[in-house]
Amino acid sequence: MSLEVLGMLMLALLCAAIFIGFPTAFTLLALGFFFGVWGFGWERTSDLMVSRAFFVMSNDVLIPVALFIFMGYVVERSGVLDKLFYAIQVAMGPIRGALCFTTLATCTIFAAATGIIGASVTIMGLIAMPSMVRSKYDVKLAAGVITAGGCLGILIPPSVLLILYGATAGISTVQLYAGAIIPGLILSSLYVGYVIVRVLINPAVAPALPKEERNVAFRQIVWMVVTSVLPISALIFFVLGSIIAGWAAPTEASAVGAAGALGLSALYGRLNLTMLKESLNESIRTSSMVLSLLVGSSLFASVFALLGGSAVIERFVLGLNLSPSGFIWLSMAIIFLLGWPLEWTEIIIIFIPLFLPLLPHFNIDELWFGILVAVNLQTAFLSPPVAMAAFYLKGVSPPGVELGDIFRGMIPFMLLQLTGLVITFLFPELTLWLPRVVFGGY
Repeated sequence: MSLEVLGMLMLALLCAAIFIGFPTAFTLLALGFFFGVWGFGWERTSDLMVSRAFFVMSNDVLIPVALFIFMGYVVERSGVLDKLFYAIQVAMGPIRGALCFTTLATCTIFAAATGIIGASVTIMGLIAMPSMVRSKYDVKLAAGVITAGGCLGILIPPSVLLILYGATAGISTVQLYAGAIIPGLILSSLYVGYVIVRVLINPAVAPALPKEERNVAFRQIVWMVVTSVLPISALIFFVLGSIIAGWAAPTEASAVGAAGALGLSALYGRLNLTMLKESLNESIRTSSMVLSLLVGSSLFASVFALLGGSAVIERFVLGLNLSPSGFIWLSMAIIFLLGWPLEWTEIIIIFIPLFLPLLPHFNIDELWFGILVAVNLQTAFLSPPVAMAAFYLKGVSPPGVELGDIFRGMIPFMLLQLTGLVITFLFPELTLWLPRVVFGGY
């Protein structure tokens, strides 16, 4: 059996193992080791395992992953989201759809403070869904708003996805963060626009809050908004602003963010030993999962390339004689379909490296491609049959909220995400303008 055939067999077995449900990190390591020994011997494979593990774990670009994850879990437990949601809700007063707009605004702000998608959807489900059900909102609309808004952290900095993409593609995380801001705000605006249209067509889907729930003095409303919005906004400004302005590297800014999150938690009286222990445990668990995937993927990719698998894929794609636009949309279609059974971590770490070597041939900017991938992967949490956001929300929803309603409510927002993908594709300047202004070179 030729080495190239071994490489394609290796890729096929990986896909089969992932779809069956085997742990991805261990599958990558096992297949990389087994096919490496089969293809070019024990000694070379052992050396490759050691060098790949050392390369990944000594990559200082990945340090912000653990720190931003820790920052996210601390912010999640600080109580700021509860106060932020209530303050915006009361401030919007009698506006129809106020809870939807409040949820989207809160999710956008929270996405800029943490990129932990499961936590965002779960917390917003706990806070917003009972209020929406009690206010007789359409359950499908409420579910779509919460799940789509909660997934904005995939794209909006400090996105862990962009850190991993930057490490995989060899691109500055700072430039990726700058490039993601405008597309992220466009997605959020599309969601708001959809809610406005739905409310105008059928006001019954999102009635105004009962008067007794918004009967709060104006002075008190101003105080609630100031004390809830300003602290989290200051944290976001110091973390993201310092990165984009060049005052601090992502590693330094993530450390400041983690310290700021602890300060924010102390300000709201939530900082205690139990909370700190839970945040550390969750951060260690999540970071270990991500970094284990990276080590396994690095070994798998190296063995796959040495066996000639990457060359086979490159020759196949180039043989299709695609235009640059055709290649992008083929890539986006594959990534969209992969989002059905897989989570974004597996797609970024395992499959994106297959596309990256082809970008120079089609003269495609790697930063722009990365933002397209991030926008596309918004759908990974909303597309069945996996659609983890639906299960996160179902787990914390009040009785009577059915999983089928949640799935149906997510579909319009998944279409909006695809619309955002088309806009980002048609207008590359939306992605490249800010990195060019701040850093030059685009």
